[in-house]
Amino acid sequence: MRTSTNHSAKPDRGVSASKRVEAHLRHAIHAGKLRPRQRIIEEDLAKELKVSRGPVREALLRLERDGLVVTTSRRGTFIRDISLAEIDVIFRMRAKLEGMCVRYMRESPSNDPEALLGAALKRLKAAAAKNSEDQFFNADMELHRTIWKAANQPLLYRTLNLLMNPYIFIIARAYSSRLPLTHRRDSHEQYVRMILKTPLDKIEIEVERYFIGLYSRTFEQNPAFPGFDGGPLD
Repeated sequence: MRTSTNHSAKPDRGVSASKRVEAHLRHAIHAGKLRPRQRIIEEDLAKELKVSRGPVREALLRLERDGLVVTTSRRGTFIRDISLAEIDVIFRMRAKLEGMCVRYMRESPSNDPEALLGAALKRLKAAAAKNSEDQFFNADMELHRTIWKAANQPLLYRTLNLLMNPYIFIIARAYSSRLPLTHRRDSHEQYVRMILKTPLDKIEIEVERYFIGLYSRTFEQNPAFPGFDGGPLD
């Protein structure tokens, strides 16, 4: 199965073939061109990107290490599936860590949270007005990373990036994109308003409550999206 019809891994000076294959696959996953449970055929991918199968295998090993693909004996390599139970854990971990980031951001005298988040929210609303899923997704991640960075806690920032990067793209493409952009825009506006106005001693619990509610609205009410039913890979 081909990974893309419009993108190829063009040789870049100083970049190894396996790194080019890895970048190509990551882009295809992030852009939703490769979906959960979709099979990656090494031979087809090698032909498409004009490389040997060795670099493809090396790239797939790194992606498997990062949790983006899974290889099963006698069946092949597939884009990682994520169970609802795993997504629940990811949301709860993110809720606690982002709640801490919000508190640190609010406590820092050098921050102007209203200006920082206002600018990020403006870009998100502009993407929604254009009805652009890609721009909205990028603006969404930029808004949250603005919070993580403004906390000025490098360990928290690294941990959140490590937690979110392998999964957020798969989750967002398979689930969040099925909710109307206007709904997601309004939800983010409410979130920003909440984290700016909630008393500091209650902010972490309110952030946790927000993400638990988001999980419930996004997943528990729509549990049967293709590729996430907990069954075996096809």
